[in-house]
Order: sequence, then C-alpha cells, then structure tokens
Amino acid sequence: MTNILLTLSYDGTDFCGWQRQDRAAGGNPVRTVQGELEGALEKMFRTRINLYGSGRTDSGVHAHAQAANFFSPSDSIPEENYIRALNGLLPPDVRVMDAKKVPEDFNSRLSATSRAYRYFMHTSFPEARDMRYVWRIKRRPDVEVLNKMCSCLSGEIDCATFAAAGDQSLSTHRYIEKAGFRYEGDILVFEIEANAFLWKMVRSITGTLIQMEQKGQTPEDFRNVLESRDRKLAGMTAPPTGLFLWEVKFDGVRRHK
Repeated sequence: MTNILLTLSYDGTDFCGWQRQDRAAGGNPVRTVQGELEGALEKMFRTRINLYGSGRTDSGVHAHAQAANFFSPSDSIPEENYIRALNGLLPPDVRVMDAKKVPEDFNSRLSATSRAYRYFMHTSFPEARDMRYVWRIKRRPDVEVLNKMCSCLSGEIDCATFAAAGDQSLSTHRYIEKAGFRYEGDILVFEIEANAFLWKMVRSITGTLIQMEQKGQTPEDFRNVLESRDRKLAGMTAPPTGLFLWEVKFDGVRRHK
C-alpha cells in the first residue's frame, strides 16, 4: 500500500464542515468534504478508503490548501493520475490540486507542524462572485491599530478566551507563530499561523479585533481580554464566509501543546 498526500481546495459554503458526520441531522449523514472525497476514493478503488485530514474546518469555511492523506491499495498508479481521476469523480466545489507519495508513517494531522488561516473582509462593495468568500464590514478599519492589538498573539498562549462553547480540546494552549493584518485594495486580510487552533478560534479572534478597533479600544484592552480566559469578554464570532485554511506546513518545529 502507498501513502498518498493530497492537497485540496474547496468552497465550504454548501458543506457541513470537513469531518464526515454519518449520524448528524436526525441520524442521517450530512454533506461534508471528507465524505465527498472518501466517496470518490471508494468509486475509484471499489473499496472503502479512510482519509486523514490535517484538521477540521467548520461549516461554511473554505480551504485554499487543505492536506489529507490515505493509503492507496495500488502501488502502480503514478502520483499525477490521482489528480485527474479524483477530480473526475468529485463535485465542482472540491478540487484535488496536488498528489504525492509520502512515507508510510506520515499522517496529515500528526505530521503537521503548523496551520495558516487567512480571513478576508471587504470594506467596500464586493462583486457578486466574491460574496461567498468575504465578510463585508462596510468600513475601512485602521490596520495600524489592529496590528498593535494583535502583536500579543505570539508564542505560547492560553487561548481559552477564544474557544467556542463545546470545544473538547484537552488543552487551550496554542503556539502562535504569527498574526497580522494587511490591505489588498479594498480587502482587509487577517493572517494567523499556529501549531493548531481551538474550535472557531480564528473567527472569534477576528470578530473581537474588528469590534474593539471600531469601539476605539486599545491594544492593552485586547491583551486584557486575551489574558482573562473568559469567552464572555470576547467580541462577536466573525461569519465563516471569509475564512480559508490557507496552508498546512510539515517542515517547521513540532509544538504539540
């Protein structure tokens, strides 16, 4: 058997997240990215194939480059053939962008050293084609203030403030490699990279920072909210539309906290 790593792009709008949910809505399966991919693999090989993702994305969240691996029952298929074959079996809102052979002990989740997310906010009037992929905030926040606020998002941090109710992580500590805002024309981009994330953590941080900047609060105010470990002190959770899992890295420092 050959271990194959896939790089995936998907529009999360019509999915109930990444993870397969066989008993979700009234005991019936719901549409998920993992479910679609495993269904395509089963058609390809005529047997059940388990797919291992680098992490879960929530309902409505997109991916520019999700990583997932599986063990192929065939050792003779060229890597590039997986791209063509699977894209021919998948719906148009999921695409395989790359496929390559990896060592037998490679696991997309356990081997990942960091994940990077980007959140896109439109400050003017987005085109119709972009509405599924941005949060329209109808104003132009001060990027200098936002970056001063999120300057404390670095290193080993207890992120309990930004964990959604129901998060089942054993620890709320995460190691944040970087976090910052920039403008690309009328689009404000927030990028954050960490070893892992709590449930809805990126959306919670994004919404809190945007709200606090709008209210004229200070970087010290944001630090106090972060250090409070109290979700009630955080701001709104930004909608899923603007969020993309942008990159999964496997060549950094392993920080499993």
